[in-house]
Amino acid sequence: MDKDVLSVIEKQYSKFSKGQRRIAKYLEENFDKAAFMTASKLGKTVGVSESTVVRFASELGYDGYPGMRKALQELIRTRSTSVQRIKVTRDIMGSKDVLDTVFHWDMEKLRETSEETSREEFYAAVKAITRARRIYILGSRSSKALSVFMGFYLNLLFDSVKVVDDASISEIIEQMLHLNSEDVVIGISFPRYSTRTIKTLRFAKDRSATVIGITDNEDSPIAKVAGIKLLAKSDMVSFLDSLVAPLSLINALIVALGSETGDRLSGTFNDLEKIWSEYEVYEKGET
Repeated sequence: MDKDVLSVIEKQYSKFSKGQRRIAKYLEENFDKAAFMTASKLGKTVGVSESTVVRFASELGYDGYPGMRKALQELIRTRSTSVQRIKVTRDIMGSKDVLDTVFHWDMEKLRETSEETSREEFYAAVKAITRARRIYILGSRSSKALSVFMGFYLNLLFDSVKVVDDASISEIIEQMLHLNSEDVVIGISFPRYSTRTIKTLRFAKDRSATVIGITDNEDSPIAKVAGIKLLAKSDMVSFLDSLVAPLSLINALIVALGSETGDRLSGTFNDLEKIWSEYEVYEKGET
């Protein structure tokens, strides 16, 4: 179903009872606050019973109140400004230890990603990248760090890998001018989704390239364009999103690709070790 609570409410508003309309109005104006309320607290805030809140969530099509609250939290990531998200973080953090809380959030995202990642899609991505003539990697804003990391290692595995400079959409397309069906384009984007990345993936799809999207959920604009979807959880409620699970997913992809290249990978690193030693790239350990 549509995960955007406000869109669902708008579609069904005419059918609501008086009490349900109170809930709907509050959610429309204060979804960032409601996203972390219990059903009981939300009911008291708007002046209805807890059971009315629970029924409201079910009638919207969610799996009870927890399902609707999760969808409200998703709205914070996709619709809220950074300033709004900072305020939400302060409200839910309270006096909690920041270090423990953030580590706990990151571990939870890793667990969810491990459980929900499609093995079929993962190995389809490995196969497509291994067979590609050219590999393009694009990540804008905070996802840029992921694209550079991925590009660094894929350049050790394959001959034609390009991390696309995302200065402007026209410059991006110029760098991919000769794109065709033999190529792979990997787009990385998490909320708030990069318009440039979305447009680039549409361009790649129009050119019949294999499009691999690394994003957070099936309903993201990246997933809707991509032929192969790799999903990683990143929903930390703050002015930033956690990239721990996406980075771990990319690590797994690189390791799988390394296994596919076999002896070629060993040969590459043998050559690199000689070059690194000759040009003193790394500090030598004490003997």
